[in-house]
Amino acid sequence: MIKPAQLWLSIFLAGFVVLACLLIQSLVTPVPYGDLTRIGRISETEFGWRGAQPRVEFAQLRGVSVERADILVIGDSFSATHVWQSRLTQAGYGVATVFWDNLGERLCSDFDDWLRASGFRGKLVIIESVERIVSMRLAHTHACERTDRPLTALTAPRSLPQEHAPDFALNWNAQLISGWLTARCTGSAIAGRVGRNCDPQTVARPVKGGCERFTHRRCDTALFLAADRELGEITPTHAAQMQAFNQAHASVPILWMVVPNKWTTYLEPSHSHAFIQALVQNDLGPDLFGFAQHQKKAMRDFYYPNDTHISTLGQITLGERMLRAVQQRLGSDQPVPNGA
Repeated sequence: MIKPAQLWLSIFLAGFVVLACLLIQSLVTPVPYGDLTRIGRISETEFGWRGAQPRVEFAQLRGVSVERADILVIGDSFSATHVWQSRLTQAGYGVATVFWDNLGERLCSDFDDWLRASGFRGKLVIIESVERIVSMRLAHTHACERTDRPLTALTAPRSLPQEHAPDFALNWNAQLISGWLTARCTGSAIAGRVGRNCDPQTVARPVKGGCERFTHRRCDTALFLAADRELGEITPTHAAQMQAFNQAHASVPILWMVVPNKWTTYLEPSHSHAFIQALVQNDLGPDLFGFAQHQKKAMRDFYYPNDTHISTLGQITLGERMLRAVQQRLGSDQPVPNGA
């Protein structure tokens, strides 16, 4: 017969073993370094990129003030590292970058006056947006008459590009059950479903020729943002709205830079195809959708497998493509510094 003291000791030891196992599992689960692995509680061991990325000198990542800029970029997180802009900087252009979220995710009817009041005397405005948020931003822009926020640009990038995946380190800041949840959510993702207590914003999908496209361990599958598909296509109607905006604000040339969703690039290349045709036909901006289709085959990790964003190497090639578009729009490949 088990004595009460022995029973309680057995329960205590069993609980201690369970807690110790959970703690060890969480400690050895890598800290997420991709936005999709972080959101979905997915293992970086399985889905983290492993190929080294090129180094970009910090001097090339520094922007200029709005008053000194030749080119003003209005962008989102795809412009946050300043990597694609660095190709414009390297070519001699002064680039100032501001962000949609600082502008309330819209531009307004007083756009020309707002630029002049800020001191911008440059040659070109590039309006960059990822595909999935274009329709929302255009709707907000259509409804906005007056800008209530100043136009200021920080010279340093919001975030620095990564050259290497982080080295292994114990995850001391993890919650006790983080490792267990990550293991569950990773297993569900590999099986092609979203598990209970796992964020449905992150989905895993098979990618044709995936191991020729990505460097992560589960390279036949990659992570995607569910909103890439849920928010629907952009259409020629949106291209017409862009054209109307350009015509209404003709004091400075405007180049639209629409970056395709990761989902579009790897899973559904025909997504928003009619929009891109209209964009190119009306000379509103470059075809970055066709560009992405070429680059995903030309390099591994054009988009990071664990992230919604283009890799550093991919951003460099994107910047080279945008430099050609800028030179074509301005009619010169020899930039003259603003104020010269």
